[in-house]
Amino acid sequence: MNSNLNTITAIAFLLLHSVTQAPGAEITRATTDFSQPEEYELYPGGAATHARAADRRAYSHPSPNMSAERKLDFTLGKAMFKRLWVSAPTATQAADGLGPLFNARSCLRCHRHNGRGRPQDEVGKTANTLFLRLSIPPQNDEQRAELESRKVKAIPEPSYGGQLQKFAIRGLKSEGQVNIDYEEIKIKLADNESITLRKPSYTMTDLGYGPMHPDTMISPRMAPQMIGLGLLGAIKESDLSALADPEDHDGDGISGKLNRVWSREHNKVMPGRFGWKAGTVSVDEQSQSAFFDDIGISVPLFPDGAGECTESQVACRKVPNGNSPQYENLETPSQTTAWMALYARNLAVPQRRDLDAPKVLRGKKLFYESACIACHKPKFITADETIDPEHTRQLIWPYTDLLLHDMGEGLADKRPEGDASGREWRTAPLWGIGLSAVVNGNSYYLHDGRARTLLEAILWHGGEAQVSRDQVVEMTSSQRADLIQFIESL
Repeated sequence: MNSNLNTITAIAFLLLHSVTQAPGAEITRATTDFSQPEEYELYPGGAATHARAADRRAYSHPSPNMSAERKLDFTLGKAMFKRLWVSAPTATQAADGLGPLFNARSCLRCHRHNGRGRPQDEVGKTANTLFLRLSIPPQNDEQRAELESRKVKAIPEPSYGGQLQKFAIRGLKSEGQVNIDYEEIKIKLADNESITLRKPSYTMTDLGYGPMHPDTMISPRMAPQMIGLGLLGAIKESDLSALADPEDHDGDGISGKLNRVWSREHNKVMPGRFGWKAGTVSVDEQSQSAFFDDIGISVPLFPDGAGECTESQVACRKVPNGNSPQYENLETPSQTTAWMALYARNLAVPQRRDLDAPKVLRGKKLFYESACIACHKPKFITADETIDPEHTRQLIWPYTDLLLHDMGEGLADKRPEGDASGREWRTAPLWGIGLSAVVNGNSYYLHDGRARTLLEAILWHGGEAQVSRDQVVEMTSSQRADLIQFIESL
């Protein structure tokens, strides 16, 4: 362990020296040499990379360059992340306020081992780690003005709000349940191979509060992995803006754009970075939103003790809540949410594995030549001033541009969110993705977990990624295996 920490400390110095001595554009330029790994590629999170075992705890370690004092705060945040909440009132006010409507009783229930969720459990029921976003098109000038101001990202369904809640505290009805049916789609590949994709369709049943609006739009969302979030937040806005090309002026077929959304934390419009459609500005806002939407816990940015209960859910709004004067008239006060955000920002990225293996290097070359890096941008240097000192001026390898891209009709949810259309999704970071099965015991990918393998996930790409996807289809079986081996090494 000490040798690992010493190595990370040495890398921290070398990285800071390197990025100080050379222009950022030179360091982050995509390589053309695939004969060997690039310098520092072993450490995708820079000095915030951990070198511990690639086991089920691989997503659960703090940034190794944290001070002892900050690691204590990390541990406090971890305790809040694992806390099981109960309904109010109870003798323990520090842990009451659940719901009244909710999807989970703790953060850990959705992000097992800080990893990704799954669409269904072992018996085929919809898992807690997948939920449905709900919204309707604007119905009047007032709602259209709200959307144009960006102070809301979508208009909630009138009776059920912005999210279907599958559970409720005792004495109340839950909002409903979700059933998933899959249609099998067979795809022919080169080398006389084929693969079967599964296309999901969703049905809401047991609705507890009457019929939904006839124009309700739904979007399934699966809990994503949580590593490296603080480093993504530390990427300079100017670097992301420079990658955006919404009108495709360079004619490469890639027209990424920022999702500019309202920040409750900063009280202004800012670029979204987090969530499947980049609908949230910061880790803190994302964390507080999840507290409120998923668990029904009031927090500084969302202080309503009734959680997601709508005005039409009268009984739901009348039950006692956990807002307490000793906790800033909230169920979770600002100190607790600060610990939680620090914890989420500082879950370290695992170091790369087998990056010098011939198959991995061949797969990397294919990944680059297939223009996957047009969206999954390999490298950035983080900002000179960051929320967390561990993330300042680090060379990182997240393989994302954090921009919205049209992913085609196959992945379309047909539900806008802020500036994101119903066909657009944020480029998902790829670092650590090869450890998903080890961490969670399953491998489900994309926003709704429809893909059971990385190859399936690739074959669902369309729109701006269609050309790259088609190149993968035309690869030989050994080339596809090399490509997947590279992605799994990240």
